[in-house]
Amino acid sequence: MTLVLGALCLGVWTYLLFARGDFWRMGERDDRNEPPPPTQWPRVAAVVPARNEADVIARSLGSLTAQDYPGDFRVILVDDNSDDGTAEVAQGIGERVEILRGAPLPTGWTGKLWAMKQGAEYAARLNPAPDYILFTDADIAHTPENLAGLVARARANDLVLTSLMARLTVETPAERMLIPAFVFFFAMLYPFSWANDPRRPLAAAAGGCMLARRDVLQCAGGLDAIRSEIIDDCALARLMKSHGPIWLGLTQRAQSLRPYQSANAVGRMVARSAYAQLGFSPWLLAATVLGMIIVYLTPPALAVFAHGPAAGLGLAAWAMMIIAFQPILRFYDRPPVWGLNLPLIGAIYTAFTLQSAWDVWRGRGGMWKGRAQAPSTSGGAG
Repeated sequence: MTLVLGALCLGVWTYLLFARGDFWRMGERDDRNEPPPPTQWPRVAAVVPARNEADVIARSLGSLTAQDYPGDFRVILVDDNSDDGTAEVAQGIGERVEILRGAPLPTGWTGKLWAMKQGAEYAARLNPAPDYILFTDADIAHTPENLAGLVARARANDLVLTSLMARLTVETPAERMLIPAFVFFFAMLYPFSWANDPRRPLAAAAGGCMLARRDVLQCAGGLDAIRSEIIDDCALARLMKSHGPIWLGLTQRAQSLRPYQSANAVGRMVARSAYAQLGFSPWLLAATVLGMIIVYLTPPALAVFAHGPAAGLGLAAWAMMIIAFQPILRFYDRPPVWGLNLPLIGAIYTAFTLQSAWDVWRGRGGMWKGRAQAPSTSGGAG
C-alpha cells in the first residue's frame, strides 16, 4: 500500500512539474517581453469600487492620480455605502478623482460587481467615452508607469482583458508563512500560460488590476452577465476570453496595501471564495481534502516513516514539491529552505477550504465588507 501511495505522489508531482503549463516557474510577468508604446494612446477610465476603505484609499487613489500616462485618463471612485468616511478621504485627493455615491445593492448582485457596474456605466456616458476601463481595488497601489505598461501590452497584442496579479504584502509572520503559497495555489489552479493561450478554454484574471476593452465588455453583455459570481475576476476573464485574447501575469508594479496580521486574517480572505471555487459541492470538497492529503502530506510522511522504495518515492515527490515552490519564494524574497514548509502550508489551506464550506452552510459564505454573498443552502443540500 505504501508503495502504491508513493508511486501516486510521484506521478502527481511529475504531472504538476512537466505537464501543468509550467505554472510553478512563474514565467508570465509584466517585466518580461515588454512591448513598445503604441503610436496613439487610448482613453482610459479607472473604476475603483470602495466600501469602508478609509485607511488605504488615499494611497491607492494617490497612486492612480500620479500615473505617468500620456493619454486621457480619469479616476472614478464608487463609494459603496461606506460608513467610515471613505468618500470624505477621497475628496481630499483632488479634482482628478470623480466620486460616485453607490446605489443600494439590488438582489442578485455581489457588492463589488454592483459597484463596478455603476462605475463602468458612468464611464460609458462620458464624452468622449474611454476605450478601456481599469478595474482596480481600493487597496492596490500602482507605480507611476503601471498603466502605460498595461495599455502598451493590451494594444500590442490586441488583448480584450489585461490583468496583473498584484504583489501581496509579506511583512507579518502570517504573511511570510502563507502569502507566497496563495499565489502558488492560484497558479496551479489557473496556469497563467494556459489562461493566456487563445487556443485553451481556461481563463483567469486577478481582480486587483484588470484593464478591459470597454466595447468588448459591452458586447459580451457587461457585468450583468456575471453579477452573482463570487470569484468575479475569473468570471470576467471567462466572459472576455470568449470574445478575444486575454493576458495575466505577475507584477511588482501593483502592490496590495492590505496587511494580514494573522493566519485567521489570511484564512478569511481564502475562505471568501474557496468553496465557490468547488461549485459549493460537498463531493468536490471531500475530493479536494483527499487530494490535498495525498499531494502535500503523504510525500513527507512516506519519506520519514516508510521504508525501502516507498520512502524513496515519498522523498522524491517531496523534493519535487520543494523545487516547484522555489520561483514564487524568490519572487517574494523568501529563503529557499522555506520550501520545506509547503506540506504544513497545504494543510493550513485545507483547513481554510473547510472553513469556507462551513461559512456557506451557516449562511455566512462569500463575506465581503460585511455582506454574505454566497448561497447559504447549496453546500448543505448535497
